[in-house]
Amino acid sequence: MRQIISVLTLCVLAVMGVASLRSQSPAAGRPNIVLIMSDDMGYGDLSSYGATDIKTPNIDSLARDGIRLTDFYANGVLCSPTRAGLINGRYQQRYLIDSVVGGTTPPLKITGTSLPQSLKDNGYATGLIGKWHLGTTVATGPRAHGFEYFFGFLGSHVDFYHHNRGPAAPDLWENDASIYPQLDGEYLTDLITDRSIRFIEQSASAQRPFFVDVAYNAPHWPYQPPGKPSPAPGTGAQQLPQQDSTATRADYGAMVEAVDQGVGKILQTLERLRLTNNTIVIFTNDNGGEWLSNGGPLFNRKWTVWEGGIRVPMVMRWPGHVQAGRVSDQVGITMDLSASILAAAGAKVPSNYDGIDIFPILEGRAPKVERTLYWRTDVGNRSMRAIRNGDWKLVVDANHLFVFNLRQDVGERNDLTYQRTDIAKRLRPMLARWEQEIDAEARAGNPNAAPAGRGAARGGGAQPAQPID
Repeated sequence: MRQIISVLTLCVLAVMGVASLRSQSPAAGRPNIVLIMSDDMGYGDLSSYGATDIKTPNIDSLARDGIRLTDFYANGVLCSPTRAGLINGRYQQRYLIDSVVGGTTPPLKITGTSLPQSLKDNGYATGLIGKWHLGTTVATGPRAHGFEYFFGFLGSHVDFYHHNRGPAAPDLWENDASIYPQLDGEYLTDLITDRSIRFIEQSASAQRPFFVDVAYNAPHWPYQPPGKPSPAPGTGAQQLPQQDSTATRADYGAMVEAVDQGVGKILQTLERLRLTNNTIVIFTNDNGGEWLSNGGPLFNRKWTVWEGGIRVPMVMRWPGHVQAGRVSDQVGITMDLSASILAAAGAKVPSNYDGIDIFPILEGRAPKVERTLYWRTDVGNRSMRAIRNGDWKLVVDANHLFVFNLRQDVGERNDLTYQRTDIAKRLRPMLARWEQEIDAEARAGNPNAAPAGRGAARGGGAQPAQPID
């Protein structure tokens, strides 16, 4: 009898041990998350969004095996605003970020409830690989916001081969230490891919669920494709559409394809480690494209609140949850990813998040919802605002008012202001109330600073020069 009891005891202990291991394993139910964000890519620069001169089979595979969104938006018209919206899950103007961080725009406020911090508090390994652009010091860097591991650069851009913005401006970090110029000559897109793979492997080995923000800086200028380094370290001769620029659409396309190849290697790593079925993979972009990009049917580009400046690609794969091959016109925005990822991970979504959990809609478990979204920017002396409410969009560009029905006119060619004054009269007060609300919060949180967007938008004239993005 004692022997039987001993055997039963051992069996129970063994089962408890296995259960304990399973509870620590990502396969226990909490998905891994790989969020991939490109930089300054046009809406029509992926094959799955209409590109014919750029081949992106790996990114396209996410759409084929998952879902592609047609009406997804960036939080801002530039890098920092959108990244701030992602990290804190809220409109970035609440933290005085309407433009790129630097100059008069402060670093992103540390809240303790950021996306990476909330995942870290919930047992996730958290890593940012690539571009940060939300603070240029260790105290305002990724690790202060909850990323356990960081590899990349803190500023707006760097030379892809020499990892600086000139001889006096090195910018390549691992965690809290500068590692410049240890990797001089190595192509940054490939470095971001390799470090992302290493982070995934180490997290899997430790049996921890992981969240990795793969923040490629391509195809942001300087336009340096693989195998074509800059003529001198940090000159950035290829970066702007100046007369002596040697950059071509082919160079730009090669940079996008290098990102696609990196995505392919990351997907192969997930497959090799048998993590594919329990990993959410998302690909999106931070704002509209620059001068070498293709905006497809959209009007205008980066720096503006027109569709070409804010509507971005978004594809997602989540096996067993999202049906393969779906296309959705559900309206979404970058900060929705913050709330959605936390909910999928079983973490508490902070009550003050402006983003919503859109994953149940993308999974087909919930009906589509009508959204009201807002944008604002005051870059230089040009003030722009926009609101999308359902299919209607109102644009205020340098005090000129435009009304569009985006379902019928995605290219914003048919201004309906004179026909639908009722829409203009309904949406403009909504936009004004939103500005008042976010500005009031910005003032309360930063009593010594003027809220973002106060200059040209209120007739304040010229503003201080902003850091280039």
